Amino acid sequence: MVQGNTSTLVPLPREGSVVIGRAAGADVLVEDASVSRQHARVGVAEGEAFIADLGSHNGVRVNGERVQGTRPLDGGDVVTLGNVTLVFHRGERPLPERRALEAEGLRARLSEELDRVRGSGLAVSVLALEVESARVPQGELVRALHGALRLMDGVGQVGGTLMVLMPDLAGEEAEAAAAHLVSVLSPLAGRVRGGLASAPGDGMQTDALLGAAKAAALAAEAGGTRVSGPSMYRLALGERSVVVADAALTRLFELLRRLAASPLPVLIHGETGAGKENAAWAVHHWSPRSAQPFVPLNCAALPESLVEAELFGHERGAFSGADRARAGLLERASGGTLFLDEVAELSLPIQAKLLRALDQQVITRLGDSRERPVDLRVVAATHRVLADEVKAGRFRQDLFFRLSAAVVMLPPLRDRPRELPLLARAFLEDACARAGRPPLHLSAATMEVLGAHAWPGNVRELKNTVEYAVATSPGPVVEPSHLPESLRAEPEPEAEPRTEGRAETPRTFQNLAEELRTLERQRMMEALEATGGVQTRAAQLIGMPLRTFAFKLKQHRIVPSRGRGPADE
Repeated sequence: MVQGNTSTLVPLPREGSVVIGRAAGADVLVEDASVSRQHARVGVAEGEAFIADLGSHNGVRVNGERVQGTRPLDGGDVVTLGNVTLVFHRGERPLPERRALEAEGLRARLSEELDRVRGSGLAVSVLALEVESARVPQGELVRALHGALRLMDGVGQVGGTLMVLMPDLAGEEAEAAAAHLVSVLSPLAGRVRGGLASAPGDGMQTDALLGAAKAAALAAEAGGTRVSGPSMYRLALGERSVVVADAALTRLFELLRRLAASPLPVLIHGETGAGKENAAWAVHHWSPRSAQPFVPLNCAALPESLVEAELFGHERGAFSGADRARAGLLERASGGTLFLDEVAELSLPIQAKLLRALDQQVITRLGDSRERPVDLRVVAATHRVLADEVKAGRFRQDLFFRLSAAVVMLPPLRDRPRELPLLARAFLEDACARAGRPPLHLSAATMEVLGAHAWPGNVRELKNTVEYAVATSPGPVVEPSHLPESLRAEPEPEAEPRTEGRAETPRTFQNLAEELRTLERQRMMEALEATGGVQTRAAQLIGMPLRTFAFKLKQHRIVPSRGRGPADE
């Protein structure tokens, strides 16, 4: 309250009213002659404030407007009573207690935020908080977090990890917020570690984003935070390098490093394009044989008639066209490492000769009777399960035991969702550098398409996809339209009619991710048909957020058609 040259702070009751005036019995006494004896009443009820004119001579004005009867007040309102000015300040309202979301509730909330990111191009960050030796119950930790968060932020728990969702924050702002939250919890616990992941940069899949944040938290120092992205690194392997961004892959290469020091044969299981040759090269590079040759052979790429000559070599005149003697791959690899990719594709006769050569460390060229000594290490790889091939009689058991002294499994890219966005960005950076063009960025919609693809070709397919996008994108952002057609629209499988008397053929299975996309496309088309092409109603019919529905229309190349089914709303 301002009167003359003085100002006074007048507290209001939580409930009830006060009378302002010159009368001795007024609750708020004013001495200015322009104010009536009982000029106005200010009341508070259910958290709302109001003012009423009590029949004063000079009236009551709020923000310059004359009050007739009663008028509500809001924070910052300026009230004039004659020559006296009142400024209404609203204190902080007590907020209802906010509880931590359960795991499923947190995932649902994050899924909604990711839908918003797809439609808006903004961001959302996830902070994982690993708390050790808490000195207070978890409810106190959650209350402490809520006191430091914005209303739009959310707190939940996944397993034993506290997760904080921070919409519209990324980069330095998100890192500053994460550091502040760690400092808030640190006095309440022995150790607090924070891990930060952001969409779209670290991916657009709910579980992948939560996993990236948790992994970063586990790698952080006590009392500090770590950002998900920097966990990616390039593993230098002499003339080659491998991008590693997954904890499982890090452990696998550490295992290969230990195996490399021994003379054991190594058998690598992995799908096409998963990086089997890079794994074999790592064994060679870290072994005592690294200065000697590394000789690769794709056993599936050679016709049966040439495999024996390629492996064991031949003398001049050994067969038609052999106009000169030639050393085979086993001889050329002597002293070094022979890499037999897709070894399961070798025929049984060749398998028998290979086993003899490995056991006795000697080879005999075609057209020659002389045995030649060889000293080599074998690393074999296959996308098949060799134990099953042995049971089926397609692979020799003795050779299987000879090759499988040490077995490693390369996980497919679809099982490494956290690695996908990191690899994509690394390949994008490399491809732009090779093309001599400014750096490009992947849009949220593009990250969504990449995350939804099954990647049957694994890392090789991803690298080819990114290089294609660099070639087709005018820049500066890679959109879904710049990706290969095979990623943007999966073809629907055609059902083959069954004829009577036809022999039963082994059942084939469609990739689950592709089957789900096909079903999703079908349901969206049915919903559009049922609603006459009205997207809002169609999205409601199948329980899909409208932004997601609109995005997937483009992804599945569905063109809504008007005039079919019920009339438009």
